[in-house]
Amino acid sequence: MSIELKEVTYCYMPGTPYERYALRQVSVSIQDGSFTAIAGHTGSGKSTLVQHLNGLLQPSSGQVLVDGIDLKGSDKEARAAAKAARRRVGMVFQYPEQQLFEETVEKDVAFGPKNQGLDPGLVQGRVEEAMNLVGLDYASFRNRSPFQLSGGQKRRAAIAGVLALHPRYLVLDEPTAGLDPCGREDLIRMIQKLHRDWKLTIVFISHSMEDVARLADSVILMNHGECVIQDDPDTVFSRDDLLQAAGLRPPHIQRLLRKLQAAGVPVQTRAKNIEECLARIREGLKHAQ
Repeated sequence: MSIELKEVTYCYMPGTPYERYALRQVSVSIQDGSFTAIAGHTGSGKSTLVQHLNGLLQPSSGQVLVDGIDLKGSDKEARAAAKAARRRVGMVFQYPEQQLFEETVEKDVAFGPKNQGLDPGLVQGRVEEAMNLVGLDYASFRNRSPFQLSGGQKRRAAIAGVLALHPRYLVLDEPTAGLDPCGREDLIRMIQKLHRDWKLTIVFISHSMEDVARLADSVILMNHGECVIQDDPDTVFSRDDLLQAAGLRPPHIQRLLRKLQAAGVPVQTRAKNIEECLARIREGLKHAQ
């Protein structure tokens, strides 16, 4: 199972003086079970791309397939299949806490499942499950106003509302934007837990190459509406030409290890985080003695 974009082009306001192509013949694949990062400068087409993954936007040309189903169904039967496929893709927008609106956290998380017409008992179970998954104890938070939560808790509540829909794919647009370091770390660990324990396929947009190195097993690099490369993080980080053109730089730990290697220290330059970076440096210094 996977999400596939085949030569997708998208134009905003076609036929007007404001016509602008946000995507140009983008072909990428998001494999089931993967942790895929989408990176690029502001205006590179990242957010437009992810809004195609669940049919919020329809391509001007090309195809979007979710588990082999074209999201642009042509007849009644195909449209019904496309609707079911779109529901497998849960979308969490940037600053999702701005979309909270109900009186209590419980009601807010329940809004989506209720609107799908699910049985009240099933809705209740999903709400409790989703809240506990994101670290909001159901008994403690169910009757609290979402507007009285901290920034990190609000974001967790918004994500719980998407998880209650039981998506197969979870798409997050800059999930850690605006959070303090502690809230950022807590949210990253929660997303890792969802990927590991709930077997969710994760797609996330990020400007942080450190987060990409730490989390992703596949990277889609966007530049001026085009996918310039899709590969594993180490391969993408080795392409300084593409990163520079996209207004990005490799993670700090990668740059440090490369400088040590250039200085004659026999270090491996592959490292996902600080701990692995330190291990590479220790190994290199040991071999240099």
